[in-house]
Amino acid sequence: MQGSVHQEPQRWAEAQFAGAKLTDIRRVARVKTIAEAMAIHPGCTIPQLCDSPYAVKATYNLFKHQEATPDNIQSGHRALVLEAMRQPGVYLLLEDTTELSWSGKHSIAGLGPIGNSAAGLQGFFLHTVLSVRWPDAPQDTSKRRPVEVLGIGDQQYYVRTPCRRPRESSQERLRRARESQVWPQASQHLGHAPQDVQWIRVADREADIYEYLVSCQALGHSFVIRAAKDRALSHPETGKRAGRLFTVARSAVPLGEFTLELRQRPQHPARTVHLCVSATAVTLSAPWRPGYGRSRNAPIQCTAVRVWEVAAPDAEDKLEWLLLCDAEVVDFAQARECALQYSTRWVIEEYHKAIKTGLGAERLQLESAERLFAAVAIMSVVALRLIELRERLRRHPEAEAAQAGLSPLELEVLRQKSGRTLRTVREVALAIGRLGGHLNRKSDGLPGWQTLWHGMNTLYALVEGVLIAPRLRSFG
Repeated sequence: MQGSVHQEPQRWAEAQFAGAKLTDIRRVARVKTIAEAMAIHPGCTIPQLCDSPYAVKATYNLFKHQEATPDNIQSGHRALVLEAMRQPGVYLLLEDTTELSWSGKHSIAGLGPIGNSAAGLQGFFLHTVLSVRWPDAPQDTSKRRPVEVLGIGDQQYYVRTPCRRPRESSQERLRRARESQVWPQASQHLGHAPQDVQWIRVADREADIYEYLVSCQALGHSFVIRAAKDRALSHPETGKRAGRLFTVARSAVPLGEFTLELRQRPQHPARTVHLCVSATAVTLSAPWRPGYGRSRNAPIQCTAVRVWEVAAPDAEDKLEWLLLCDAEVVDFAQARECALQYSTRWVIEEYHKAIKTGLGAERLQLESAERLFAAVAIMSVVALRLIELRERLRRHPEAEAAQAGLSPLELEVLRQKSGRTLRTVREVALAIGRLGGHLNRKSDGLPGWQTLWHGMNTLYALVEGVLIAPRLRSFG
């Protein structure tokens, strides 16, 4: 987003979608109009976002046009993000796949099975690479570091091919298994990392794929990936077997201890955990592949960083991360940095939640997968505003209120509504949160993105009322 998220919705939409690859400038203008409306009224239906029956029809016509693909719609935005990522610095490329569901409804053309592929389950999968700028270390190292959200580095939409027979053939199984190819494909779409700039791919266990790790190394991308497979290890010089990954990682001597605040998850309350961390260099043996065997592919040299909780209130809920890191990790500070970078992966989970819950992607009523893709492509960029709002307020809480990203009118309306002076960004965040239902108790901390989203909706409505009020003076 590179600062553009601070702009009011019209200027923001102009900046993000001016580079859309649509041959008719009227379609580009329509994309900007839809994005602006979604930014002002996130979660509203398409008829609610449009100000006339003509606008509704034009929006539906845009979504069904063959040019309105996600790549074309997001082209300008992604170019801005890649340009920002080429500036000196360290960037985390947070990566994950989520499924979007239209289950329980009538059959929608082009969608495929999701979940366990049971009858009636339909949708598609969305694979996103979210780029954020990694900051210098703050004083409080127990909290996840707030990051600057730049935007979408890559995004892929894919539909699972249904299994047509109870028993798959080997060829059908291979074709279905290629869903994992979205991970190395994302590497190719991003391209080579520039010199003197560090791109770090951060992902959960789903990314523990040999071809993906190889693609990162080939393109100069660093990585911090949570291990899913207890891979065979080999000696870096002789090539002989040298045990298994999990056993070797768990036998490493601790380098130090630190605390980390964990967010609230389903059935898991937020809590502060006391963690140990260790690191050991490993060489991952190449897995067997059809026609290649185990020895024809190169092994992967990396570091296994283990992060674990010694004692937990619930023994079954004890935290343990086994991370694969391409960097050489030799001391406690480097190992903790790796763990903190992995903890930032939660941002992309919140981002996907913003698309589905905040923008209402799964409530869209469109008649084909291609139309859904087009609408979600716009929502995916708008959702960045919801996530960046929270991150921006966390980065500089004691900065002047004018740095909160609100327009002068929005800030003044917020002051009048709250009855407070609002001198700092933190005070602005709490005031917006109060509009969204935040109780502003000391133990609550800063409001989350959903509360801020509800608060911003209320603030937009108040500002709209202020703008309309002068027209009603004759009724006073």
